[in-house]
Amino acid sequence: MRHIEFIHRDHFENNYHRHYVQGRLSLFIDFFWQTKFERLWQQFPKGFSDALFPNLGYTYLINLGTPFVMQVENKKFNMKTDGFLPRPGYIECFHQPGNILFGIKFKVSPVIFEKKVDFGDYKGSIFPLSYLVDPGLLDKIKKANSFDKRVQVLMKYYEQQLNKYEGSLKPVSVVTSILDNAAKQNNYNLSIEELAIRNKISSRTLQRYFLLCTGVNSKNALQILRIRKAINKMLSTPESFHFSDYGYYDFSHFYKHLKQFLHNDTLEQIKPHLKLLQTAKKKAGRNTGPV
Repeated sequence: MRHIEFIHRDHFENNYHRHYVQGRLSLFIDFFWQTKFERLWQQFPKGFSDALFPNLGYTYLINLGTPFVMQVENKKFNMKTDGFLPRPGYIECFHQPGNILFGIKFKVSPVIFEKKVDFGDYKGSIFPLSYLVDPGLLDKIKKANSFDKRVQVLMKYYEQQLNKYEGSLKPVSVVTSILDNAAKQNNYNLSIEELAIRNKISSRTLQRYFLLCTGVNSKNALQILRIRKAINKMLSTPESFHFSDYGYYDFSHFYKHLKQFLHNDTLEQIKPHLKLLQTAKKKAGRNTGPV
């Protein structure tokens, strides 16, 4: 069984703990999560997979159970320990009975204040987490006996980090503000030059901020944000979806971006997304004829 983001909504909503972050920590963290698959093992004794489409930011994966397999784009990795996962690519996690994962979905990793890390080098793979996280903190997370206690440990830790590096927040504030405004206004086509002028910095500096904070340039970040929001709308309330609300010139323009986002360059990679593609084709027929 393959659970696909945007399509199998009930699975992702009901079989994961989630704690969404508010306040100043929301500059960095989207949410904390943990698998709750106990009831699923009887239904899927041979395991199942969860497929997620490209997103912004990073995920820290902390393994609380048995080994698992993570696919990033076309490569599979056997994971016995903890991992750092850049999110701008397609991923699929293959779960087996005994798997328990705890995660932090970051917009921006606060490690940029502590270490010289070029997140642009972290692509197309899952990397060891040990370099980026203090071993003592990992130990506390693993020893905590509930999801809520793990969240408490991490909220306290990252609040302390934020106090320590409060004077270094400008890159994070600028990037997150641009992304928030783009999402609120459904305006994803502003050039780096326009965005730099609005923020009273040079284009080169702003591009450096994006690469530092997200690992991708401004254009890629905005386009990932745009297509995710458009797909979510198309599948949740298709009766009110229209491509032009997201700055697409016509449905063919949207459909082309959709296929690129779905990473469907081979038949094998199209398979997880057939339902989504079929939905788009039906809408294409109503709006513009065959695509």
